Amino acid sequence: MGIVRAFSRGGISGLLWVWCLLAFVGTTSGQQPAEVQPAGVQPAGVQIVDRETGRGIPLVELTTVDGVVWISDSGGWVALNEPQLFGQTVYFGVRSAGYQVERDGFGMEGVRLQPGSGSRHRIELRRVQPASRLYRVTGRDLWLDTVRLGEEAGLRAGVEQGQVVGQDSVQTAVYGGRMYWFWGDTSRLSYPLGLFRTAGAVSELPESIADARGLGINLRYFTGADGFARAMVDVPDATGVVWIQGVSVVRDAAGGERMVCSFSRRRGLEEPLQQGHMLWNDERELFEVLAEVGLEEDWRLLREHPVKRTFGGVEYLCFGRPFPVTRVPARLESLLDESAWEGWTCSAGEVDGEGRSKPSRRADGQLDWGWRKAAPTTQQDEQRWLRSGLVKPAELCFLPLDAERPERRVLLHAGSVYFNAWRQRWVMIGNEQSWEAGSPSFLGEVFYSESDAAEGPYGRALKVATHPGQSFYNPCQHPEFDGSDGRQIFFEGTYTNMFTKSAATPRYNYNQLMYGLDLQDERLLGVFGERGVGGISAAGR
Repeated sequence: MGIVRAFSRGGISGLLWVWCLLAFVGTTSGQQPAEVQPAGVQPAGVQIVDRETGRGIPLVELTTVDGVVWISDSGGWVALNEPQLFGQTVYFGVRSAGYQVERDGFGMEGVRLQPGSGSRHRIELRRVQPASRLYRVTGRDLWLDTVRLGEEAGLRAGVEQGQVVGQDSVQTAVYGGRMYWFWGDTSRLSYPLGLFRTAGAVSELPESIADARGLGINLRYFTGADGFARAMVDVPDATGVVWIQGVSVVRDAAGGERMVCSFSRRRGLEEPLQQGHMLWNDERELFEVLAEVGLEEDWRLLREHPVKRTFGGVEYLCFGRPFPVTRVPARLESLLDESAWEGWTCSAGEVDGEGRSKPSRRADGQLDWGWRKAAPTTQQDEQRWLRSGLVKPAELCFLPLDAERPERRVLLHAGSVYFNAWRQRWVMIGNEQSWEAGSPSFLGEVFYSESDAAEGPYGRALKVATHPGQSFYNPCQHPEFDGSDGRQIFFEGTYTNMFTKSAATPRYNYNQLMYGLDLQDERLLGVFGERGVGGISAAGR
């Protein structure tokens, strides 16, 4: 799903698409040591923790001088299985995006340990980014080293995972008292090409913020006869891949809840072959085609992660990429009514010489923003208008300034926006799309922004997580995990070496990573101020 979102209009051939899949599935980074143990010898355990919170940090690399690499699991544990190292002083280089170990006098970032049979060691890292990396959500061996060492593991230890080893771009919805999870491409161990018609699972809602923060998600996959995750969409034409977006819950004519989404059937990474809306069949436990939408009307599709808002007593689904600039009443029949769809735009039908939209202004000279039965204004529109002098920098809604580098604006690839009770504002988490020379990664930098109104303006954005040399795209907030006050928020995204020249990270590649963000972090407060200042009600504008 993330692949097609990044390059859906790039015209990449089907052959190249298959090559890309084989590349990221087959590439490895480092060599995990063999697990041959003499009788009575136990692995040594090293836990890498966040100095501030004391919680284990996943995805930390320990590397010996001769290049042997271990990578910490969801509990931050590494099991050292090389008895020949025991009793010796061993230097381990320590590397983890967003975290640092103290450097020695030569500038080396590492530690010296003396592992032994059954010994335990603790390495504390200083977190240099606001967001805390919590655990891996998908794939196999989430708590592998934790279990090997006999330490306390999270909920997922030993749980059947539908033979899944990689999953792309999550969509979620709370329906029927449970949380539903859907992903795009899903990898399996038995062959490089896996499932390309959406995988799914269910989980219970977390009982407390502590569950979401520390234990992980106990997913129960929908599987086929072979035990592997099965397709969650029924699209009669078998040609191409099928991704879904905008999973949400609406009311039908009888007032009952129905789960819906939009779909796109494609030939590899090329233009869509078919698109439209889908409806969840409770008996079959999958989505079925509800109605098709013309390929030229792609803005009348549910996108990203819809949020419900009320306007004039009517409940709407609001969504966009990533800002919620398209709306439709949260009714099943409204999805099928072209006249029910509206975009938040300041273009009242005016176009330039090339037929592209132009901003409209009121009599007082202000931009004429409003909900109209037309495609919404996008970041790309504002970027083009700014370059051509049609708008002033102070008039922008969707191109926030980088709080750390105010000379540049942040162009976002994808994300989600939700009202936050703690901040009393609309909070956006999105990943940057940057071709800038020297950028740490193309899609791996995650930004936070907020606004008094869901439609903006979003004036500044602060980087809260980084993934140098890797991609981390399509981040999704989980407001269901926020707790009663909303001070802690949670988001996950797809971690992969796709779109980079870097090697894949064993077990982590092409999987979902969960992060937590404390909205009282002093770095956020330094940019956005204390909570509740200028706040609005959750009902929206």
